[in-house]
Amino acid sequence: MNFFRNLLWRIKDGLRRFMIGRYGSDKLNIALLLTGVVLWLLSNFIPFTGVKLLLLLAYYFLMGLAIFRMLSRNTYKRYQENKKYLQFIDRIKDREHRYYDCPRCRQQVRVPRGKGKISITCPKCKEKFIKKT
Repeated sequence: MNFFRNLLWRIKDGLRRFMIGRYGSDKLNIALLLTGVVLWLLSNFIPFTGVKLLLLLAYYFLMGLAIFRMLSRNTYKRYQENKKYLQFIDRIKDREHRYYDCPRCRQQVRVPRGKGKISITCPKCKEKFIKKT
C-alpha cells in the first residue's frame, strides 16, 4: 500500500515539475476542447465519408492546438490570445452597444445602440466621425 502511495506521489510531483513555466489551460482552451468534442460527436452521426473526414480533421486540429497552447512556454502570447478571445465573446454578448474603429488611429470606440446618426469623438486622438447606431 505504501509503495503505491509513494508511486502516485512521484508521478504527481513529476507532472508538477514538467508543467512549471508552461501556460496550462484557460477559457480559450476549454472552448477549443468543447468544439472539438462536438465535432467528434457529429462525425459519428454523419454517414458521408467526405464530411466525416473533414470533421475528424478539424477535431484533430483543435485538439492539437489545445495541447500546444497548454504546453507552450510562451505564456505572454497565450495570454494575449485568450484576452482577444474573451473580448470577442464580450462583444457578442453586448447587445446594448455598437463598436466602431476610429478611422485615424484604429482605437475601438463603444457607443450606445439605437441613437440614429451620431457624431463620435475618438477618446485617443480626438478625431470626429459620424456613424449610424
